[in-house]
Amino acid sequence: MSPDCQPPIFTFPRLHLFTFFHLSTFPLFHLSFKSVLYRRKKQPFKMKQPLVAPLDHSGDAKLREMADFYQETLGFTPTSLFTMMHRPRIANAFLEMNQAVMENQGRVTSALKRLIAYLSSRTTGCRYCEAHAIRAAERYGAADEQLDNIWEYRTHPAFSDAERAALDLAIAASQVPNAVDDAIAENMRRHWTAGEVVEIMGVIALFGYLNRWNDSMGTQLEEPAAESAAEFLGKHGWNRGKHTY
Repeated sequence: MSPDCQPPIFTFPRLHLFTFFHLSTFPLFHLSFKSVLYRRKKQPFKMKQPLVAPLDHSGDAKLREMADFYQETLGFTPTSLFTMMHRPRIANAFLEMNQAVMENQGRVTSALKRLIAYLSSRTTGCRYCEAHAIRAAERYGAADEQLDNIWEYRTHPAFSDAERAALDLAIAASQVPNAVDDAIAENMRRHWTAGEVVEIMGVIALFGYLNRWNDSMGTQLEEPAAESAAEFLGKHGWNRGKHTY
């Protein structure tokens, strides 16, 4: 039986077990939950078409300029940007925020930022953003051991204690209700400077916006992102969900 066809753990749609447990217990049970997070009813949130169709960027100079930025990060321009361009100020503000958040001014590497983005997106359940984040992590040099063992980050030797602290924060901060507590905060301060914590929280907050945007819009997933997700996340039950037509 495929992961999406397994019976749900709870009757509440898309509600993660993390919501019911304090994250301080997370080290005791997280390994068995890497697959549980994918155990849902067969996707009940299918859409016949995206909420808003993306604009055609071929004849728009500004859109082409924006597209160039993403050629480096992903190798293609996200469909979501062309949806935001229905209101250009939103697209422009998003691009500026994206560039600011992903700019490295401390020890938080580009690869780690994308792994944080992946775990944040996995916690909220946006499969579009999961695919984008894991692809970007690969392109920005995340080690194969980290890509292949992201859900074992608390015990796998490929991850440092500082990285584990950041990834714990990503999961706790992405839950609703928020699960960041004193223990997580103290661990972050132990390993990261104030400015680096701001960078890490910037990634989590940015992807909070993207998770809601793309899951609600039903943004169609691009083939390169789907291929990367299938390679690194397929073994954990990832699929395109609602992001295919």
